[in-house]
Amino acid sequence: MGLAFGKITVETPKYAVVASGADYEIREYGSNIVAEVSYDPSKDRSGGFMILANFIGALGNPQNVKGDRSGEKIAMTAPVLTTDEAVHSEKISMTAPVLTCQEEGLPEKIEMTAPVLSSQEEGHAEKISMTAPVLTEEKPADGGSGGGKSGMMVMQFVLPSKYKCLDDVPRPTDPRVRVKEVSPRKYGVTTFSGIASEKLVEVKVSELEKSLHEAGYKVTGRHVLAQYNPPWTIPFLRKNEVMVPLE
Repeated sequence: MGLAFGKITVETPKYAVVASGADYEIREYGSNIVAEVSYDPSKDRSGGFMILANFIGALGNPQNVKGDRSGEKIAMTAPVLTTDEAVHSEKISMTAPVLTCQEEGLPEKIEMTAPVLSSQEEGHAEKISMTAPVLTEEKPADGGSGGGKSGMMVMQFVLPSKYKCLDDVPRPTDPRVRVKEVSPRKYGVTTFSGIASEKLVEVKVSELEKSLHEAGYKVTGRHVLAQYNPPWTIPFLRKNEVMVPLE
C-alpha cells in the first residue's frame, strides 16, 4: 500500500544541497553506477523500464551474468532517470562489456535499490535492493553536438550503492542494456507532484531555467526527468523532479 500512497522505501542517490532558491535547490551528487537503455517513446510508451527491470530481476529471473554464473538479482533504487544521450554521454564515461567479480556460488539476484540486502547462500540467489528515481532524458538527433531532437530517449536505473565499481556489477545479457559510471556532477533541481506529462515537464524546465539564469547559474545541458514512484501511485502523491546540469 505504501507504493500506491507515494511512500518511497527504496535507496535514493546521496547528494549535498549547496544552495537554494524559492523554487529550486542546487545539489552536488557523487559518482555512481547506472544501467541505461535507449528507446523510442512513440513505439514503446513503457520506455526502457521493462528492459531494465528484467536486467535487475525485478519481474522474474534476472537477465545478467556474474562471473561464470547467471541470475544475480539487483535491488531496485529510486528515482528512475530519463535522459538525453548527449548530456548523458558528457557526464558518464562508457565502458566495454561490464566485468564482474563475484565469489564462488550460484546465481545472485539483483533488485532495483531500496537497501534490502541479503547475503548470498550457496545454491541460492543474492537479492539486491531497488533504488529511486528513474531518470529519463531526450536523445538529440545529432548525437549531442547540436540542439536537434531525434525523438529518442534514454532511461536509467541508478544501481545500489553497494556497487562501488563497474567490476562489481553483473554483465547484462540483453545487448540493449549499458552499464556506466557517472562522475560527480551539479544540478539545479525543482520538485513537483502529479503525472509528469510532457507539457508539465516543459513548463517546469522553463521555470527552473529562468530562476537559475536570474540567480547567475550557467546551464550546461538538457534536463533530466527523475521519477520516484511506480505508475500506480496516486498522482497527487507522486514525487517528480526536473534536474538541469550546471557549470
